Amino acid sequence: MVEIIPVCAFADNFIWLIHDGRHAVAVDVGDAPPLLERLDALNLTLSAVLCTHHHADHVGGNAALVARCPVPVYGPESERIPARTVPLHGGEVLTLPGLEIPCRVLAVPGHTLGHLAYAIETPDETALFCGDTLLAAGCGRIFEGTAAMMWQSLSALSALPETTRIYCGHEYTLSNLRFACAVEPDNAALVAREAAVRALRDAGKPSVPSTLAEEQATNPFLRVDVPTVQAAARAHSGLLRVTAVETFAALRTWKDGFR
Repeated sequence: MVEIIPVCAFADNFIWLIHDGRHAVAVDVGDAPPLLERLDALNLTLSAVLCTHHHADHVGGNAALVARCPVPVYGPESERIPARTVPLHGGEVLTLPGLEIPCRVLAVPGHTLGHLAYAIETPDETALFCGDTLLAAGCGRIFEGTAAMMWQSLSALSALPETTRIYCGHEYTLSNLRFACAVEPDNAALVAREAAVRALRDAGKPSVPSTLAEEQATNPFLRVDVPTVQAAARAHSGLLRVTAVETFAALRTWKDGFR
């Protein structure tokens, strides 16, 4: 049986640990000590590291980790990834070492130009590790790409099966839901999700993973074809009409300044 568990790092980062009780693969190791502590506590042998993008809070622990656990490190070919041994560009199909389960590599540029996501098939679920591209109830800022690039990446992820579980890189859900409610205040699914997430956070539990179906019902960045979302984007941006990409760009700009 394969289990996926979060390891908390910094203020709000997740390192994801995929394991079968003996072997483990880690995703986005921003900090090595909390991961090493969890590996020791669970008596797990690390067999690989997957990296979504080059930001330090996602790869800053790689060097210290492989100094103790010399394992292959997979990551974007076009980005500077510490300790990377296996460069990827998207489109590859991997077999995860130790776990021997398939993993599809998806190119999802926008947040960074080389950003990757990993779709992993376990016996129980399709799990998507998407770093800072698709976040719970939101999406990452556009640091290196364009709005069109980011929208194309999100569209590709949104085309995955709706039962796909979304393992993103940060605990930003409540903040993202507050913005989503500003965009769609009459969305009953949003109101219910905010209440459920608040209960989880009050209990000290993470709000992720979510499912793709849940994101499609509540995440404004996946709902740019919904008339109420388009109307909100037009009202905030002052545009008379907006295409899907323009709606997305208007929402992202709005969110960047939202407080």
